[in-house]
Amino acid sequence: MQKVILLVEDDKEISHLIKSHLESENFTIITAFDGEEALSHFQQDKFDLILLDLMIPKLSGMELLKKFRETSLVPVLIISAKGSDIDKALGLGFGADDYISKPFSMIELTARV
Repeated sequence: MQKVILLVEDDKEISHLIKSHLESENFTIITAFDGEEALSHFQQDKFDLILLDLMIPKLSGMELLKKFRETSLVPVLIISAKGSDIDKALGLGFGADDYISKPFSMIELTARV
């Protein structure tokens, strides 16, 4: 059975690259381009992993992470251009399982997934 990943990334080019790569690795990818769309998917479907950008419109990645953690322990991997130690500590402190800073290689992303 294929693992289903929710990809929350507002940059459509980055989203397409990640989706294409992970689909070639036999994952099913559902995309959301803003926080409200991501929350809607999360409430309607079951995911094995969430890839979450922090800087997204409508609801921030941190707000989404808090909402996810209210009801679920699904693994969350933050993918963000905010790569400072403080940003990483905050993300992990709010319940993320891992953090990868942009730019990243698809090899590293696949290994973390």
